[in-house]
Amino acid sequence: MFNEDFSSKLLADAVNEFAKLPGIGKKTALRLVLHLLNQDDEQVELFSSSMVKLKKEIKICKVCNNLSDNDLCDVCANPKRDVSIVCVVENIKDIIAIEKTMQYQGVYHVLGGLISPIDGVAPSDLNISSLEKRLSEGKVNEVIFALNTTMEGETTSFFLYRKLAEFSVNISSIARGVGFGDELEYTDELTLGRAIKNRTVYQS
Repeated sequence: MFNEDFSSKLLADAVNEFAKLPGIGKKTALRLVLHLLNQDDEQVELFSSSMVKLKKEIKICKVCNNLSDNDLCDVCANPKRDVSIVCVVENIKDIIAIEKTMQYQGVYHVLGGLISPIDGVAPSDLNISSLEKRLSEGKVNEVIFALNTTMEGETTSFFLYRKLAEFSVNISSIARGVGFGDELEYTDELTLGRAIKNRTVYQS
């Protein structure tokens, strides 16, 4: 919808699209659009084509649900990673945060969210059945819960703990260096690294 604050409908439309991004208000959206307008055509084309290519070609790792260029993500395809240890995370941002610590050499499993009845997210909406399938193959010895220490994260961890109890695996959680209510992606690398390294047996 055209905004009368702008002299151009094209400008207004572009700002409105950028403003749909999370954490981007109208002022920031306008600044980004004006920045792109000041770039060479080649730079703008590169930006737009990379977004289109990302949307069309990005894949989901068939093992852990991580985002990937191939059927297997770089972590799952790396023969040096310890496949007997699976770190359960909410999303790819948490994988990026943990990888930056360089303290973890196992593999991951991306749930794709957290249980949140108030937001309409049920266990069936998460990648839990694929995690159970991985455990049923008998190659996993330990599952680490590396979920946000929020109410939703704690609820999800407790649900998973009961769900995975039938499997012969050790279940641990990241140490409480990460305070209650914190999100992993905003935790500094040193604290998160220590929390992974000093993980403890999960207690419900």
